Amino acid sequence: MRAVGRAALIVCAALLGAGSWSAQAGSYRVQAGDTLWEIARAHGVSVEALLDLNGRQGAVIRPGEVLSVPDGRVAAQARPVATIRATGTGAVGPGEVFQQGQAVYYGGRRDTRTAMTAAHLTLPFGTWVRVTHARTGRSVDVLINDRGPFGLASRVIDLSNEAAAALGILSEGVAPVTLSVLSRP
Repeated sequence: MRAVGRAALIVCAALLGAGSWSAQAGSYRVQAGDTLWEIARAHGVSVEALLDLNGRQGAVIRPGEVLSVPDGRVAAQARPVATIRATGTGAVGPGEVFQQGQAVYYGGRRDTRTAMTAAHLTLPFGTWVRVTHARTGRSVDVLINDRGPFGLASRVIDLSNEAAAALGILSEGVAPVTLSVLSRP
């Protein structure tokens, strides 16, 4: 019985501790180029916990929006990671640079309009984006029809195999790029 009592005490402490950070929540104003994954990582929580803290179902965030986040004590403990940061502005005109970072490629999700498709974390489906290779200057126009890339904050777009071939990055795997929004749905 003593082991059961100790286990129950540990479970109660863990449950109380898990909920305590939400009571001490602070706020964070979303910057252009931020992703939920980056914000959650910087504050030492999962994306799911960040969505729960904000009472949200969807993962779309917009520059200028204010999110509730755990207090700064958790953020100060987060270990800084050297990455190429996604950059950009919230309101850009057609053809202006929206974001900079790295492009990768994957099989892609087929679309009836084009094989030149891509995945992006925040741009609305149906957005047309010009992806320009930072070293070669080659560019390709792609249709956003999927979500990603996930994992590294420096990766800002997943290109279909066809788009990666047109951009000339199949042999590189990862390439520095700039993104310009051409049109939104």
